[in-house]
Order: sequence, then C-alpha cells, then structure tokens
Amino acid sequence: MMMKINRKILLPFFLITLVTLACGVSTRTATKEPTAPVLQQQVTTVPVMPSLPVALSNEEAILTTLYTRANPSVVNIITYSQQGGMGAASGQGSGFVFDQGGNIVTNAHVIHGADRLEVYFSDDSAREATLVGEDLHSDLAVISVDSLPAGVLSLPLGKMEEVAVGQTVVAIGNPYGLGGTLTKGIVSALGRSIPALTTFQIPQAIQTDAPINPGNSGGPLLNLRGEVIGINAQIETGGTGRANTGVGFAIPVSIVARVIPRLIEDGEFIWPWLGVQGGSVSPILVKAMDLSVDKGAYVAVVLDNGPSIKAGLHGATRQTEVDGQVIEIGGDVIIAIDDQPVAHFEDILIYLALNKDPGDVVVLTVLRDGKTIEIKVTLEPRPTTLSQEESFPFPEP
Repeated sequence: MMMKINRKILLPFFLITLVTLACGVSTRTATKEPTAPVLQQQVTTVPVMPSLPVALSNEEAILTTLYTRANPSVVNIITYSQQGGMGAASGQGSGFVFDQGGNIVTNAHVIHGADRLEVYFSDDSAREATLVGEDLHSDLAVISVDSLPAGVLSLPLGKMEEVAVGQTVVAIGNPYGLGGTLTKGIVSALGRSIPALTTFQIPQAIQTDAPINPGNSGGPLLNLRGEVIGINAQIETGGTGRANTGVGFAIPVSIVARVIPRLIEDGEFIWPWLGVQGGSVSPILVKAMDLSVDKGAYVAVVLDNGPSIKAGLHGATRQTEVDGQVIEIGGDVIIAIDDQPVAHFEDILIYLALNKDPGDVVVLTVLRDGKTIEIKVTLEPRPTTLSQEESFPFPEP
C-alpha cells in the first residue's frame, strides 16, 4: 500500500552580507591629473545566534548508542503467497535475531500461511528464510536464515521481574515498511491479557505508549540496556482505522523465553490446559454468593471432557439477580494453586504458562459452599480451539 508522507522542507537560514559601493564620476583635463575616486564600503550583517556548544543529553546518547547497536539485529520480513499460480507479496512485518545460528523471532501472525519468506537486514542485504516453528497460542514464531551479515549479533533477553510501569522503552521495527524506525515511550501498564490467534489469551502482556503501527509486529520492545522485554504484537485503534492511538501491547519476555527455545528445538510448544473459564471475584459476586473472600478466580464454566471436570471442579449452576444485574453463581472459587495465592483469574493463566506442562498435576485450593477444599487436576494439552457450545465470554487457562 502506498502511503502519502508529508515532508516539511526546512529552509536554511543564510548569513546575508549587504555591500554598497559609492562610485564617483571623474573628468580629465590637460593641466591636472584626475582625482582618484573615493571608494566607500558599508557592510551590514544580519545577526545570527551561534549554535550552542551543547553535548547530547544522557538519554539522547543512550538512545543513539542503543539504536546503533540494536538496529542491525532487527529485520524486515516480507511474506509471499501463491495467487493465481504466481507468488505475490502478501504481508510485511518485523523480527529480530535470536541467536548466531540464524534463528529470527517474529509474530506468528506475520508469517502464518506464507509460501515464501524474505528477510532484509539494515545493510539492505536479503536472505530467504524457512519456518522453524510457530505457536498460535502465544502468537510467536521462529524463522531461520542460512547466514547472518558480518557483525550482526543476537539481541539479549531482559528479565520480566525488572520491567516496571513508567520505565522508558523503545521499539525498533518497520512500520508501514519504513525500515529501521525507532520510537520511544514508556511501559504504561503490566499484566494485561490479550487475544491469541486461538480462543485463548496471552497473559502478562506489556502495555506501552511507544508508537507502534502495522509493520512493527514481531519487532522488539527494548529497555534502555538494549534488552528485549517484549515483542510488539497488537495495537488499540479505537475502531477508527489501523493507526496507533497510544495503546500498544507486547508479548512479554517471560513468554518469549519459555516458548522460543521449544520452537527451535521441537518446532512447537504444547501448552497445559486446566479446562475452565471464568473471571476474577468481584464485589457483586461476593454479595451474590455471600463469599468469605473478596479475591480469587471464579469458575463460571467447567468445559466438557477437560481435565477439571474429570477432577470434580464445579462451575456455575444457576443465575440470580443482584442490583439489577444477572449473575451466574454456584461455581467454585480458586484461592490458590500449588499453594501460590490467586487474587485474580489471570494469576492462574500466568502460573500455568510459566511453570507447567501437560501431564503435570496441580493442586487447587477451592472455596465451595463456604468450605475450603483441595482438588488435584492433571493438566492436559490445550486444544487449538473450543467448540461454539463451549464458548464463553471469559478467558480460559
């Protein structure tokens, strides 16, 4: 897609020198040598403020150094698909070098379904790439090139526990195909749950106001040390177009660090599944069910043929009306998992995503009918989708 770009032309401010010459007119006689004309020169200068001898600020120096070091490791990915028997460009996104073996990380939605992949580096060199593995549940993928340009290094991963709201972050990528673009912002919020490419959720996502737009997908969100703390994946447009409204989301480095090595080694990542849907305990639910706790994960639905229904977990059994609002009640309230306190439903998502695999057993501490009980659940592999009958307007771990 062609994009009109308005460019302001900056007119240089020249030093202007005005010189006025006063020329005298002379006559020659036989008795007297002509008088030499008197040349008077007037110089008028327009005053110009000299450039201030100011060095780069600390932040500017950090950003320019960070860009110089990190940009060669960020790539532009062009995807091609067969259309009418001919290969045509079908999409574009970003990625970054994960290791010196040529593995490149990007979003699954950037490369999913592509017939051919091309990777362009900052030195304008290009490589064909092959798919190593993709995971639709986390919207992550790994592609690989046979070789890297000289001097291109992999980007280091940061630590999720060091990410804080308010810290400065930068995004490097290719918005609208404009290669090597750096934008700056802050971490606006943590702990968001964002939609995956399946019916499940991606927990612990990072919200940022660093401008990211179509084409930034798959590129790194970096801290000022140049460490990857997230992979830019989604933006909130307000439903008015494709442009960023100041709310963007990155898949957290905690998920990246867990999924990417498995994709490189096995070509896939198999997520554990609890088989419930619900939400966090709310004041109106406390009132409706006369709960003795005001925090926890409420189980609204226990999915058929899932591990939790086999273990005996209970979902909502009836409806009631409280303050004019219809509430599903009667379900279990999970207040801990493996002795780890659960304050919100997302706590279960995060715990399973970062710590467990299919076949593992978890112990749920459950509040049911005013009593606290423990239920053991053997986790199973997560299905790709849920049937329409099992769909419910809550996230599900």
